Amino acid sequence: MLTPLDALFDATGGADLPLPPELAVLYGALRFATHPGRPHVIANFVTTLDGVVALDGDGTSGGGAISGNNAHDRAVMGLLRATADAVVVGAGTLRSVPKHRWTADYIYPPLRDRYHALRDALGKTEPPLNVIVTARGDLDLTLPVFSSGEVPALIVTTAAGAERLQTQELPVGARVAAAGDADRVSADRVSAAAVLKAVRDAQPCDVILLEGGPRLMADFFAERQLDELFLTLAPQVAGRDKQTARLALVEGAAFAPDEAIWGGLTSVKRATSHIFLRYTFAHGP
Repeated sequence: MLTPLDALFDATGGADLPLPPELAVLYGALRFATHPGRPHVIANFVTTLDGVVALDGDGTSGGGAISGNNAHDRAVMGLLRATADAVVVGAGTLRSVPKHRWTADYIYPPLRDRYHALRDALGKTEPPLNVIVTARGDLDLTLPVFSSGEVPALIVTTAAGAERLQTQELPVGARVAAAGDADRVSADRVSAAAVLKAVRDAQPCDVILLEGGPRLMADFFAERQLDELFLTLAPQVAGRDKQTARLALVEGAAFAPDEAIWGGLTSVKRATSHIFLRYTFAHGP
């Protein structure tokens, strides 16, 4: 049984979500803002004290190595997935954890029943839509996220990526969306706005959760498509040197000093030496 998170600061707004008692004791009140005509877009990441999110340069290490497989971090990740209508990840994140399914009970099985009770209370009868973003369409469709039948899956790609995926048999329950147009999609990116439109076209959404990777996070920040960031700070210093390039929270875009993006701190929680931070960001141009 996990000990409750220490609530050090909470200035969150909105109505309380109907957390089952065990989740309410563990996390405290969880509230999300609502926006007329669009979903609430949140991201969840874990970093070291020096801002590293993966322990090798190509991002093929999962967050467990960063958090130390911390149970509280996984439980909070499960809680956020339990509230989400869709979970969005990049193809690099999928390649780093190829057997993964982006559901609450997959990341933290001990609270499976509580997560399911929360989804039931929210009227979410199916697992969250697992959204994989890939510009090139370079995916193995036999991976469990597509082929297991456990989760609905949406691949958001370019027209060229969709054509490449046609060389494989698309499993039942998986869909492909060619998103964006010539002025929104570059050779190696699908815009954040195009991703969100594809997700909303696929199904109604109140909450969309972004879980990486750093280049996809850069797009969401650059286009001002992110409402909140849940950031776990792990008490680890990873370091970098000339031979070891390690990814940070945001890669592929630079904002400061001319276009710095500032967040507002709304919550601080603690589990031993892990700190759970929550920031809001201005949405839109």
